Amino acid sequence: MEGTILIVEDEPDVRAGLRQILETEGFAVLEASDGEAGLAVLESAQPDLLILDLMVPVLDGFQVCREVRSRGRLLPILILTARSSEVDKVLGFELGADDYVTKPFGVRELVARVRALLRRGGPRPGPNDRHVLGEAVIDFKRACVEVRGEKAELYHFELEILKLLVAREGEVVSRAEILNAVWGDEAFPTTRTVDFHIHNLRKKIEAEPSRPKHILTVHGIGYRLLAEAD
Repeated sequence: MEGTILIVEDEPDVRAGLRQILETEGFAVLEASDGEAGLAVLESAQPDLLILDLMVPVLDGFQVCREVRSRGRLLPILILTARSSEVDKVLGFELGADDYVTKPFGVRELVARVRALLRRGGPRPGPNDRHVLGEAVIDFKRACVEVRGEKAELYHFELEILKLLVAREGEVVSRAEILNAVWGDEAFPTTRTVDFHIHNLRKKIEAEPSRPKHILTVHGIGYRLLAEAD
Protein backbone atom coordinates (compact mmCIF):
# COMPACT_ATOMS: atom_id res chain seq x y z
CA MET A 1 0.00 0.00 0.00
CA GLU A 2 1.34 3.43 -0.99
CA GLY A 3 -0.11 5.27 2.02
CA THR A 4 -3.42 6.49 3.41
CA ILE A 5 -5.06 9.65 2.08
CA LEU A 6 -7.96 11.51 3.66
CA ILE A 7 -10.24 13.37 1.23
CA VAL A 8 -12.34 16.18 2.71
CA GLU A 9 -14.78 17.09 -0.06
CA ASP A 10 -18.52 17.76 0.05
CA GLU A 11 -19.37 16.79 -3.54
CA PRO A 12 -20.04 13.02 -3.65
CA ASP A 13 -19.13 12.69 -7.34
CA VAL A 14 -15.79 14.41 -6.81
CA ARG A 15 -15.05 12.24 -3.76
CA ALA A 16 -15.91 9.09 -5.70
CA GLY A 17 -13.70 10.14 -8.59
CA LEU A 18 -10.79 10.93 -6.34
CA ARG A 19 -11.19 7.63 -4.50
CA GLN A 20 -11.12 5.70 -7.77
CA ILE A 21 -8.02 7.54 -9.01
CA LEU A 22 -6.09 7.10 -5.76
CA GLU A 23 -7.09 3.48 -5.12
CA THR A 24 -6.05 2.61 -8.66
CA GLU A 25 -2.64 4.06 -7.82
CA GLY A 26 -2.36 1.88 -4.71
CA PHE A 27 -3.42 4.30 -1.97
CA ALA A 28 -5.85 3.63 0.85
CA VAL A 29 -8.56 6.29 0.94
CA LEU A 30 -10.63 7.81 3.76
CA GLU A 31 -13.44 10.31 3.19
CA ALA A 32 -15.26 13.11 4.97
CA SER A 33 -17.94 15.42 3.59
CA ASP A 34 -17.37 18.40 5.89
CA GLY A 35 -14.53 20.02 7.78
CA GLU A 36 -15.57 18.95 11.26
CA ALA A 37 -15.93 15.31 10.19
CA GLY A 38 -12.58 15.56 8.45
CA LEU A 39 -10.85 16.62 11.65
CA ALA A 40 -12.46 13.71 13.50
CA VAL A 41 -11.22 11.22 10.90
CA LEU A 42 -7.79 12.82 10.99
CA GLU A 43 -7.49 12.20 14.72
CA SER A 44 -8.86 8.66 14.69
CA ALA A 45 -7.18 7.28 11.57
CA GLN A 46 -3.87 9.19 11.33
CA PRO A 47 -3.68 9.41 7.51
CA ASP A 48 -0.44 10.19 5.67
CA LEU A 49 -1.84 13.04 3.56
CA LEU A 50 -4.89 15.31 3.48
CA ILE A 51 -6.64 16.42 0.28
CA LEU A 52 -8.82 19.36 1.27
CA ASP A 53 -11.48 21.33 -0.58
CA LEU A 54 -11.84 24.93 0.59
CA MET A 55 -15.61 25.12 0.20
CA VAL A 56 -16.68 22.33 2.54
CA PRO A 57 -19.49 22.96 5.08
CA VAL A 58 -19.41 23.31 8.88
CA LEU A 59 -15.70 24.23 8.95
CA ASP A 60 -14.31 25.46 5.64
CA GLY A 61 -10.96 24.38 4.25
CA PHE A 62 -9.08 27.38 5.64
CA GLN A 63 -10.42 26.66 9.12
CA VAL A 64 -9.51 22.99 8.81
CA CYS A 65 -6.00 23.82 7.64
CA ARG A 66 -5.50 26.24 10.55
CA GLU A 67 -6.82 23.71 13.06
CA VAL A 68 -4.66 20.87 11.73
CA ARG A 69 -1.51 22.95 12.12
CA SER A 70 -2.54 24.34 15.52
CA ARG A 71 -2.76 20.74 16.74
CA GLY A 72 0.85 20.21 15.72
CA ARG A 73 0.06 17.83 12.88
CA LEU A 74 2.72 17.92 10.16
CA LEU A 75 1.13 15.67 7.55
CA PRO A 76 1.16 17.16 4.04
CA ILE A 77 -1.95 19.13 3.06
CA LEU A 78 -2.97 19.46 -0.58
CA ILE A 79 -5.73 21.99 -1.21
CA LEU A 80 -7.92 20.94 -4.15
CA THR A 81 -10.44 23.64 -5.00
CA ALA A 82 -12.23 25.62 -7.68
CA ARG A 83 -11.02 28.85 -6.05
CA SER A 84 -8.07 30.02 -8.13
CA SER A 85 -7.34 33.57 -6.93
CA GLU A 86 -3.85 34.44 -5.78
CA VAL A 87 -5.29 35.71 -2.48
CA ASP A 88 -6.75 32.26 -1.75
CA LYS A 89 -3.49 30.56 -2.69
CA VAL A 90 -1.39 32.84 -0.49
CA LEU A 91 -3.78 32.37 2.45
CA GLY A 92 -3.74 28.60 1.97
CA PHE A 93 0.04 28.49 2.08
CA GLU A 94 0.17 30.87 5.04
CA LEU A 95 -2.17 28.58 6.99
CA GLY A 96 0.10 25.61 6.38
CA ALA A 97 -0.92 24.00 3.08
CA ASP A 98 1.90 22.32 1.21
CA ASP A 99 0.39 22.44 -2.27
CA TYR A 100 -2.57 24.00 -4.05
CA VAL A 101 -4.33 22.50 -7.08
CA THR A 102 -7.30 24.11 -8.84
CA LYS A 103 -10.28 22.34 -10.38
CA PRO A 104 -10.62 21.05 -13.01
CA PHE A 105 -7.41 19.06 -12.57
CA GLY A 106 -5.50 16.49 -14.58
CA VAL A 107 -5.33 12.99 -13.13
CA ARG A 108 -1.63 12.60 -13.91
CA GLU A 109 -0.83 15.96 -12.36
CA LEU A 110 -2.78 15.22 -9.18
CA VAL A 111 -1.15 11.82 -8.67
CA ALA A 112 2.29 13.33 -9.27
CA ARG A 113 1.67 16.03 -6.69
CA VAL A 114 0.42 13.49 -4.16
CA ARG A 115 3.52 11.35 -4.65
CA ALA A 116 5.76 14.41 -4.38
CA LEU A 117 4.14 15.35 -1.06
CA LEU A 118 4.55 11.84 0.30
CA ARG A 119 8.12 11.55 -0.86
CA ARG A 120 10.20 12.74 2.08
CA GLY A 121 13.62 12.01 0.65
CA GLY A 122 14.65 15.48 -0.49
CA PRO A 123 18.11 17.02 0.03
CA ARG A 124 19.55 16.34 3.48
CA PRO A 125 21.35 18.75 5.77
CA GLY A 126 24.83 17.93 6.99
CA PRO A 127 25.62 15.77 10.03
CA ASN A 128 24.20 18.44 12.34
CA ASP A 129 20.40 18.45 12.53
CA ARG A 130 20.44 22.10 13.62
CA HIS A 131 21.52 25.15 11.64
CA VAL A 132 21.88 28.75 12.80
CA LEU A 133 20.82 31.73 10.69
CA GLY A 134 21.51 34.84 12.74
CA GLU A 135 18.98 34.72 15.59
CA ALA A 136 17.09 31.81 14.02
CA VAL A 137 17.89 28.20 14.93
CA ILE A 138 16.52 25.66 12.46
CA ASP A 139 15.86 22.20 13.87
CA PHE A 140 15.56 19.85 10.90
CA LYS A 141 14.84 16.80 13.03
CA ARG A 142 11.87 18.44 14.79
CA ALA A 143 10.79 20.45 11.73
CA CYS A 144 10.74 23.81 13.48
CA VAL A 145 12.58 27.10 13.76
CA GLU A 146 13.16 29.07 16.96
CA VAL A 147 13.76 32.82 16.99
CA ARG A 148 14.36 34.57 20.32
CA GLY A 149 12.51 31.84 22.19
CA GLU A 150 9.52 31.75 19.81
CA LYS A 151 9.02 28.50 17.88
CA ALA A 152 7.32 28.06 14.51
CA GLU A 153 6.65 24.81 12.68
CA LEU A 154 8.22 24.18 9.29
CA TYR A 155 5.96 22.40 6.85
CA HIS A 156 7.17 19.77 4.42
CA PHE A 157 8.17 21.87 1.42
CA GLU A 158 9.49 24.70 3.60
CA LEU A 159 11.77 22.20 5.28
CA GLU A 160 12.95 20.70 1.99
CA ILE A 161 13.70 24.13 0.51
CA LEU A 162 15.73 25.02 3.59
CA LYS A 163 17.67 21.76 3.37
CA LEU A 164 18.64 22.59 -0.20
CA LEU A 165 19.58 26.19 0.55
CA VAL A 166 21.62 25.17 3.62
CA ALA A 167 23.44 22.49 1.62
CA ARG A 168 24.39 25.21 -0.90
CA GLU A 169 24.84 28.07 1.52
CA GLY A 170 26.25 31.19 -0.10
CA GLU A 171 25.45 29.98 -3.63
CA VAL A 172 22.74 31.25 -5.91
CA VAL A 173 20.10 28.54 -6.33
CA SER A 174 17.70 29.05 -9.22
CA ARG A 175 13.97 28.60 -8.90
CA ALA A 176 14.18 25.82 -11.47
CA GLU A 177 16.77 23.99 -9.35
CA ILE A 178 14.56 24.32 -6.28
CA LEU A 179 11.54 22.99 -8.17
CA ASN A 180 13.47 19.99 -9.49
CA ALA A 181 15.20 19.14 -6.20
CA VAL A 182 12.19 19.60 -3.91
CA TRP A 183 9.17 18.69 -6.03
CA GLY A 184 10.81 16.44 -8.63
CA ASP A 185 10.44 16.51 -12.38
CA GLU A 186 7.21 14.49 -12.31
CA ALA A 187 5.33 17.19 -10.41
CA PHE A 188 3.77 20.31 -11.88
CA PRO A 189 4.33 23.30 -9.58
CA THR A 190 5.43 26.69 -10.92
CA THR A 191 8.18 29.09 -9.93
CA ARG A 192 5.45 31.10 -8.18
CA THR A 193 4.99 28.14 -5.84
CA VAL A 194 8.64 28.52 -4.79
CA ASP A 195 8.07 32.22 -4.13
CA PHE A 196 5.04 31.47 -1.91
CA HIS A 197 7.12 29.15 0.26
CA ILE A 198 10.07 31.54 0.43
CA HIS A 199 7.63 34.27 1.51
CA ASN A 200 6.39 32.06 4.36
CA LEU A 201 9.91 31.03 5.36
CA ARG A 202 10.99 34.64 5.65
CA LYS A 203 8.06 35.36 7.98
CA LYS A 204 9.29 32.59 10.27
CA ILE A 205 13.05 33.28 10.08
CA GLU A 206 13.72 36.92 9.28
CA ALA A 207 13.50 39.74 11.83
CA GLU A 208 12.11 41.95 9.03
CA PRO A 209 10.59 39.69 6.34
CA SER A 210 10.27 42.60 3.91
CA ARG A 211 14.00 43.29 4.29
CA PRO A 212 15.52 39.79 4.50
CA LYS A 213 19.10 39.30 5.60
CA HIS A 214 19.38 35.53 5.31
CA ILE A 215 17.16 34.33 2.44
CA LEU A 216 18.07 36.77 -0.29
CA THR A 217 16.43 37.19 -3.69
CA VAL A 218 18.72 37.15 -6.70
CA HIS A 219 16.50 38.92 -9.19
CA GLY A 220 15.64 36.97 -12.30
CA ILE A 221 17.36 33.82 -11.02
CA GLY A 222 16.42 32.54 -7.58
CA TYR A 223 17.63 32.73 -3.99
CA ARG A 224 20.80 32.71 -1.89
CA LEU A 225 21.04 31.78 1.79
CA LEU A 226 23.46 33.51 4.16
CA ALA A 227 24.01 32.42 7.76
CA GLU A 228 25.31 35.88 8.67
CA ALA A 229 24.03 39.06 7.07
CA ASP A 230 26.32 40.87 4.62
